[in-house]
Amino acid sequence: MGTIDMLILALSVCLAQAPETCKNVHLPFFTTNIPVKECVRYGEPEIDRWARKHPEWTIKDSACLPSMSQEQPA
Repeated sequence: MGTIDMLILALSVCLAQAPETCKNVHLPFFTTNIPVKECVRYGEPEIDRWARKHPEWTIKDSACLPSMSQEQPA
């Protein structure tokens, strides 16, 4: 059995109509054998999906945070 790593795509977002109103959003991102430093590049589809679902927010910054590992189901 391999492991599935869960990383967190951490986004800093601000309201498009009120740029002083910002918040942090954490998106779980499951991956196998991707270094944390490359997570944002591989996580771009998830970031794009979030942005399409939340057009009132503008993404200002993104980063990846390590999380826990889970055993892959048999």
